[in-house]
Amino acid sequence: MRIRFATALTVLLVVVLSYPARASAQAVATALMTKDLPEFVGKEVVMSTVLYPAGVASKPHRHDAHTLVYVLEGTVIMQIAGGVAMTLAPGQTFYENPTDVHITSRNASTTAPAKILVFMIKEKGKSATRPAPF
Repeated sequence: MRIRFATALTVLLVVVLSYPARASAQAVATALMTKDLPEFVGKEVVMSTVLYPAGVASKPHRHDAHTLVYVLEGTVIMQIAGGVAMTLAPGQTFYENPTDVHITSRNASTTAPAKILVFMIKEKGKSATRPAPF
């Protein structure tokens, strides 16, 4: 009886203590490089990584950029409006053009993180990501 109580209490504590972290978890982008493209006036290249904690998804958004994605770790599900959802594993790629709305961008796993490398060609000085209704 004592072991069952201790086990139940431990499970309850883990669930309660982890709930706020999961509820507020979000993808984390880390800028790696921004470089002007003098041959293309007003354009720049932005390279970053995005870490998706387990079970995390981004809200629909757009980049207004040529966006190339390379999966580094884990498995992600990507989809643009009007397209088919794609499940991507390490080494696989995804492309968005400047007019696409990115409706699905999520970690396929509920237990392990996923990480992608993002390469964008965009208007210099403009935000790399903005919300998009869907």
